[in-house]
Amino acid sequence: MIRKSQVEPRILFEILVCAYMEGVYSSRKIEQLCRNHIQFILLLDGHEAPDHCTIARFRSGAGTGKAIEGLFWQYVNVLAEKGWIDQDELYVDGTKIESKANRYTFVWRKAVERELGKIREKARSLLGLESGYATRGKLAEQVESLEKEISEEGLTVQKGRGHHKPAKIRERDERKALLERWESYEQKKRILGDKRNSYSKTDPDATFMHMKDDHMRNGQLKPGYNVQFAVNSQFIVGLGVFPDRTDYATLPPVLEMLKERLGFRFRRVVADSGYESLENYRYLDRHKQEAYIKPNNYESSRTRKFKAQIGRAENMGYYAPGDYYLCKNGRILSNVGTVTEHGKDGTTREVTRYRCEDCSNCPYRAACCKARDPNKQKELVVCREFTEYREASLSRITTEEGKLLRVNRSIQAEGAFGQLKHNRKFVRFLTAGNVKVACELFLLAISQNIRKAIVKCNTGKLENHILRPVSLLNF
Repeated sequence: MIRKSQVEPRILFEILVCAYMEGVYSSRKIEQLCRNHIQFILLLDGHEAPDHCTIARFRSGAGTGKAIEGLFWQYVNVLAEKGWIDQDELYVDGTKIESKANRYTFVWRKAVERELGKIREKARSLLGLESGYATRGKLAEQVESLEKEISEEGLTVQKGRGHHKPAKIRERDERKALLERWESYEQKKRILGDKRNSYSKTDPDATFMHMKDDHMRNGQLKPGYNVQFAVNSQFIVGLGVFPDRTDYATLPPVLEMLKERLGFRFRRVVADSGYESLENYRYLDRHKQEAYIKPNNYESSRTRKFKAQIGRAENMGYYAPGDYYLCKNGRILSNVGTVTEHGKDGTTREVTRYRCEDCSNCPYRAACCKARDPNKQKELVVCREFTEYREASLSRITTEEGKLLRVNRSIQAEGAFGQLKHNRKFVRFLTAGNVKVACELFLLAISQNIRKAIVKCNTGKLENHILRPVSLLNF
């Protein structure tokens, strides 16, 4: 007989949200709040305080994640109906949060592939193959054949001093152990998939990443998740959990999820340089969304060192009618052909090669061309499509409106993570796995949105979507 829960799921959800609003995440500490704090006693509505095991089971339950995710989207839709969020700007940012997994439970792709290579070579030797590939099927067939022969001959292993395993049993055991190792490494490779290079044994969904809070200052990799927040009007309107160590591949999934859940697309997407990629530019252009993405080279391009690099395409003059570049010495780098490149993510792009007609006797050759061969002409490899997208985005972010949106991205998107990690001290997940981690994040987002709604209601700024600082930062 299944015992009925002491506390209704609705009340447990309210308790968790209120506890997260107070920056309390431990199930034991939440139990103490339910026993001693008047606010939580009132929430219980006459029920007994739930045990910490009840709280932990509810938070990591199979159906809890989907239910809390649904409540989050309901709350965001209520904000949209009330006009507290608009459809103009979306500020996107990401951070890395450590998993609950142990830091020394890593599995690396290179090690797995190296061991698989050794296992295959060993299998070829045992199978006596001079050519062709050794497969697990062939090894399993040999193990089965040896098992049959051992059974027919009635061979057994006698225990005690002076007794040895028969040669046929040793052969079978060696092949069987190798087959088990082979299957275990193949399983590790399946867990890694196509995109990841590592995972944790105690949390297979976590990937080893560099964290900003590196207290040892030795670049130690820790198991964690890449968390993405989409913010509008200081409210978290969407989030995602990814195994990616970088941000650029996470933008389209987040925007697609927002379109599916909210029913509209934001007119302008504001992001930092970590999101700049040709695929992201194409995605935003395809869906008629304006890209306010800071170029990767934005900060460096303003330095003297960058401007002194005369061999860069950015520091050469480009003439569109003739499709050629002009170097510092006034020599032409003409178009010598276009090729199609295939990226690791499956995307393709057209790149054009430009070559100088003659670099001989050029006084700037040493600074311009890095080729070791003194007779080699200067070459540039340029993706015109990416260059045009980058220039358009740069022109947008350098306008007065673009500067205001960049300031708001720093305040609103980065501010959401600042509230979460610094003010509310959430720096490590308490559960493992994508589903449970997402459940924790949705609880955090709901609690943060409620706190923000209370603050904006008290200050009368519920319909204030863009913050206008007294003086803009010097960009």
